[in-house]
Amino acid sequence: MVGWLCAALGVAFGSAIIPLINVELFILGLVASDPDIPWLALGIVVAAGQLAGKLLYYLAARGSIHLPKFLHDRLHRQRPPTPRRERWRARTKRIRSWLDALRERCQRHPAWMTGTYGLSAITGIPPYMATTVLAGLVHMPMSVFLGVGFAGRAIRFCALAASPALFSEWLRL
Repeated sequence: MVGWLCAALGVAFGSAIIPLINVELFILGLVASDPDIPWLALGIVVAAGQLAGKLLYYLAARGSIHLPKFLHDRLHRQRPPTPRRERWRARTKRIRSWLDALRERCQRHPAWMTGTYGLSAITGIPPYMATTVLAGLVHMPMSVFLGVGFAGRAIRFCALAASPALFSEWLRL
Protein backbone atom coordinates (compact mmCIF):
# COMPACT_ATOMS: atom_id res chain seq x y z
CA MET A 1 0.00 0.00 0.00
CA VAL A 2 2.80 2.44 0.85
CA GLY A 3 4.38 1.74 -2.53
CA TRP A 4 1.18 2.71 -4.33
CA LEU A 5 0.89 5.89 -2.27
CA CYS A 6 4.48 6.84 -3.17
CA ALA A 7 3.72 6.13 -6.83
CA ALA A 8 0.58 8.27 -6.58
CA LEU A 9 2.64 11.09 -5.09
CA GLY A 10 5.07 10.91 -8.00
CA VAL A 11 2.32 10.79 -10.63
CA ALA A 12 0.54 13.72 -8.97
CA PHE A 13 3.72 15.81 -8.95
CA GLY A 14 4.42 14.88 -12.57
CA SER A 15 0.88 15.75 -13.63
CA ALA A 16 1.21 19.15 -11.99
CA ILE A 17 4.34 19.87 -14.02
CA ILE A 18 3.34 18.17 -17.28
CA PRO A 19 -0.38 18.70 -17.99
CA LEU A 20 -0.53 15.73 -20.38
CA ILE A 21 -0.33 13.32 -17.42
CA ASN A 22 -3.84 12.67 -16.09
CA VAL A 23 -3.78 12.05 -12.34
CA GLU A 24 -7.57 11.60 -12.17
CA LEU A 25 -7.40 8.62 -14.51
CA PHE A 26 -4.52 7.20 -12.47
CA ILE A 27 -6.54 7.48 -9.24
CA LEU A 28 -9.58 5.77 -10.74
CA GLY A 29 -7.47 2.97 -12.19
CA LEU A 30 -5.57 2.48 -8.95
CA VAL A 31 -8.67 2.37 -6.76
CA ALA A 32 -10.47 0.07 -9.20
CA SER A 33 -7.55 -2.37 -9.33
CA ASP A 34 -6.73 -2.30 -5.60
CA PRO A 35 -9.80 -1.37 -3.52
CA ASP A 36 -7.88 -1.87 -0.25
CA ILE A 37 -6.08 1.47 -0.62
CA PRO A 38 -7.70 3.96 1.78
CA TRP A 39 -9.38 6.69 -0.26
CA LEU A 40 -8.63 9.37 2.32
CA ALA A 41 -4.89 8.65 2.34
CA LEU A 42 -4.79 8.49 -1.44
CA GLY A 43 -6.65 11.80 -1.80
CA ILE A 44 -4.37 13.59 0.65
CA VAL A 45 -1.18 12.21 -0.90
CA VAL A 46 -2.27 13.17 -4.42
CA ALA A 47 -3.33 16.63 -3.24
CA ALA A 48 0.10 17.15 -1.66
CA GLY A 49 1.87 16.04 -4.84
CA GLN A 50 -0.26 18.28 -7.04
CA LEU A 51 0.27 21.29 -4.81
CA ALA A 52 4.03 20.70 -4.68
CA GLY A 53 4.18 20.72 -8.47
CA LYS A 54 1.92 23.76 -8.87
CA LEU A 55 4.01 25.61 -6.30
CA LEU A 56 6.76 25.82 -8.91
CA TYR A 57 4.41 27.61 -11.34
CA TYR A 58 3.20 29.90 -8.55
CA LEU A 59 6.75 30.84 -7.55
CA ALA A 60 7.78 31.37 -11.17
CA ALA A 61 4.79 33.66 -11.81
CA ARG A 62 5.55 35.51 -8.60
CA GLY A 63 9.12 36.07 -9.71
CA SER A 64 10.76 34.01 -6.97
CA ILE A 65 12.09 31.40 -9.40
CA HIS A 66 13.98 32.64 -12.43
CA LEU A 67 14.10 30.83 -15.73
CA PRO A 68 17.44 29.42 -16.87
CA LYS A 69 19.45 31.89 -18.94
CA PHE A 70 18.91 30.09 -22.26
CA LEU A 71 15.10 30.12 -21.78
CA HIS A 72 15.05 33.70 -20.54
CA ASP A 73 17.12 34.90 -23.50
CA ARG A 74 14.91 33.01 -25.92
CA LEU A 75 11.67 34.44 -24.49
CA HIS A 76 12.83 38.05 -24.21
CA ARG A 77 15.11 38.56 -27.18
CA GLN A 78 14.33 41.33 -29.62
CA ARG A 79 13.18 40.06 -32.97
CA PRO A 80 12.87 42.09 -36.13
CA PRO A 81 9.26 42.96 -36.95
CA THR A 82 7.69 40.84 -39.67
CA PRO A 83 4.19 41.05 -41.12
CA ARG A 84 3.33 37.73 -39.49
CA ARG A 85 4.47 38.92 -36.03
CA GLU A 86 2.57 42.16 -36.42
CA ARG A 87 -0.64 40.31 -37.34
CA TRP A 88 -0.19 38.05 -34.31
CA ARG A 89 0.44 41.05 -32.05
CA ALA A 90 -2.71 42.74 -33.36
CA ARG A 91 -4.79 39.58 -32.83
CA THR A 92 -3.58 39.04 -29.28
CA LYS A 93 -3.81 42.69 -28.22
CA ARG A 94 -7.39 42.22 -27.02
CA ILE A 95 -6.48 39.08 -25.02
CA ARG A 96 -3.48 40.82 -23.45
CA SER A 97 -5.63 43.80 -22.41
CA TRP A 98 -8.26 41.43 -20.96
CA LEU A 99 -5.57 39.58 -18.96
CA ASP A 100 -4.14 42.86 -17.69
CA ALA A 101 -7.60 43.99 -16.58
CA LEU A 102 -8.21 40.64 -14.87
CA ARG A 103 -4.87 40.83 -13.08
CA GLU A 104 -5.58 44.36 -11.89
CA ARG A 105 -9.05 43.35 -10.67
CA CYS A 106 -7.60 40.39 -8.76
CA GLN A 107 -5.12 42.69 -7.05
CA ARG A 108 -7.92 45.07 -6.03
CA HIS A 109 -10.17 42.26 -4.74
CA PRO A 110 -8.04 39.55 -3.07
CA ALA A 111 -11.11 37.73 -1.69
CA TRP A 112 -12.44 37.30 -5.22
CA MET A 113 -9.13 35.75 -6.28
CA THR A 114 -9.12 33.44 -3.25
CA GLY A 115 -12.66 32.27 -4.00
CA THR A 116 -11.90 31.70 -7.67
CA TYR A 117 -8.73 29.82 -6.82
CA GLY A 118 -10.57 27.65 -4.27
CA LEU A 119 -13.36 26.85 -6.72
CA SER A 120 -10.79 25.99 -9.35
CA ALA A 121 -8.94 23.70 -6.93
CA ILE A 122 -12.12 21.71 -6.33
CA THR A 123 -13.81 21.69 -9.74
CA GLY A 124 -11.03 22.48 -12.20
CA ILE A 125 -13.13 25.33 -13.65
CA PRO A 126 -11.50 27.76 -14.40
CA PRO A 127 -8.44 25.67 -15.16
CA TYR A 128 -6.35 25.11 -12.06
CA MET A 129 -3.10 25.75 -13.94
CA ALA A 130 -4.31 29.19 -14.98
CA THR A 131 -5.47 30.19 -11.50
CA THR A 132 -2.17 28.98 -10.06
CA VAL A 133 -0.22 31.27 -12.36
CA LEU A 134 -2.66 34.13 -11.78
CA ALA A 135 -2.29 33.68 -8.00
CA GLY A 136 1.45 34.12 -8.41
CA LEU A 137 1.06 37.14 -10.67
CA VAL A 138 -1.16 38.97 -8.18
CA HIS A 139 1.13 37.98 -5.27
CA MET A 140 -1.44 35.99 -3.33
CA PRO A 141 0.05 35.22 0.10
CA MET A 142 1.75 31.83 0.07
CA SER A 143 -0.16 30.69 3.17
CA VAL A 144 -3.47 31.34 1.40
CA PHE A 145 -2.20 29.67 -1.78
CA LEU A 146 -1.11 26.54 0.10
CA GLY A 147 -4.09 26.36 2.47
CA VAL A 148 -6.87 26.94 -0.05
CA GLY A 149 -5.13 24.89 -2.73
CA PHE A 150 -4.52 21.90 -0.48
CA ALA A 151 -8.05 21.93 0.92
CA GLY A 152 -9.61 22.16 -2.54
CA ARG A 153 -7.39 19.54 -4.11
CA ALA A 154 -7.89 17.19 -1.14
CA ILE A 155 -11.67 17.47 -1.47
CA ARG A 156 -11.45 16.80 -5.20
CA PHE A 157 -9.14 13.81 -5.02
CA CYS A 158 -10.70 12.23 -1.91
CA ALA A 159 -14.12 12.35 -3.61
CA LEU A 160 -12.62 10.86 -6.75
CA ALA A 161 -10.83 8.10 -4.84
CA ALA A 162 -13.99 7.26 -2.90
CA SER A 163 -16.25 7.22 -5.94
CA PRO A 164 -15.52 3.69 -7.29
CA ALA A 165 -16.20 2.13 -3.87
CA LEU A 166 -19.33 4.22 -3.49
CA PHE A 167 -20.71 3.13 -6.87
CA SER A 168 -19.83 -0.52 -6.30
CA GLU A 169 -21.78 -0.48 -3.02
CA TRP A 170 -24.79 1.06 -4.75
CA LEU A 171 -24.69 -1.62 -7.45
CA ARG A 172 -24.82 -4.39 -4.80
CA LEU A 173 -28.09 -3.04 -3.36
